[in-house]
Amino acid sequence: MFGKTRHIHLVGIGGSGMSGIAEILVSQGFNVTGSDIKESDTIRRLRELGCKVNIGHSGENVHGADVVVISSAIPEDNPEVQEAKRLKIPVIPRAEMLAELMRMKFSIAIGGTHGKTTTTAMIASVLEAGGLDPTVIDGGKLVSLGTGARLGNSHFMVVEADEAYGSIKRVSP
Repeated sequence: MFGKTRHIHLVGIGGSGMSGIAEILVSQGFNVTGSDIKESDTIRRLRELGCKVNIGHSGENVHGADVVVISSAIPEDNPEVQEAKRLKIPVIPRAEMLAELMRMKFSIAIGGTHGKTTTTAMIASVLEAGGLDPTVIDGGKLVSLGTGARLGNSHFMVVEADEAYGSIKRVSP
């Protein structure tokens, strides 16, 4: 999927699942832009990492993007989704982008109704303590990292998989 893709726009970039993906993508050298409805510490952190983030949704925000990733909270009538479709820019759900990132590594996905964030953090910590330096995308902030995501140097990846809206069916750990 990434072939010639260089500019990835995330609608709802401030959400816990989306911000982690944004962090990994920008760490891999992609031009990451995004939008959200309000300012937050997460948005400020993403900007510090090099993401260009707009507050509010506007069709102009997707101009120049190669692909648009949407959170499951984003409705089809969102102006950025509509403009991307008008411009024939592929619009994909967050779960599909997560699955694409997972295909690049030996991945462990944590699902369920309770304890996903904690279990993801524990597995990531065990792998790190074992010298395996995993890539991590967690729904919460890991105390050891100060963030919920980071690009590791090994072939391991640990992610919190979201079962809402059937998203977990897209990932193949």
